[in-house]
Amino acid sequence: MSYLLDTHTLYWWLYFPQLLPQTVRERLADPDVRVFASAVSAYEMSYKHHRGRWPEVEPLVNAFEEIVAAERFDLLPLTARHAARAGAYPAMHRDPFDRMLAAQAEVEGLSIISSDSGFNALGVVPLWG
Repeated sequence: MSYLLDTHTLYWWLYFPQLLPQTVRERLADPDVRVFASAVSAYEMSYKHHRGRWPEVEPLVNAFEEIVAAERFDLLPLTARHAARAGAYPAMHRDPFDRMLAAQAEVEGLSIISSDSGFNALGVVPLWG
């Protein structure tokens, strides 16, 4: 099984792993599990950080690729196929970051690790706990 991290899941893994359920921590630490961090998360963190909403992620914003690689996670770029799928979701879920992450998970056949049940509205059931 391969997983895509929601932005908050990546943040908690790096800064507050105790906030993650034990099963999630075990999956992310398992060397046989493939884990992806999305370029979308780099954008979301940078966007919020530069608007003063997330000051503590500055080190991650400045070295996203290096930190992701050090955690042995793969970086998932955003493709035109992902973007087209994200745009096709129903309008009821408006968070553009969630829409892009859900599209990446769907297109790439990944399970998304997130506590955000809002992904359900996009037809992507998040794994948590």
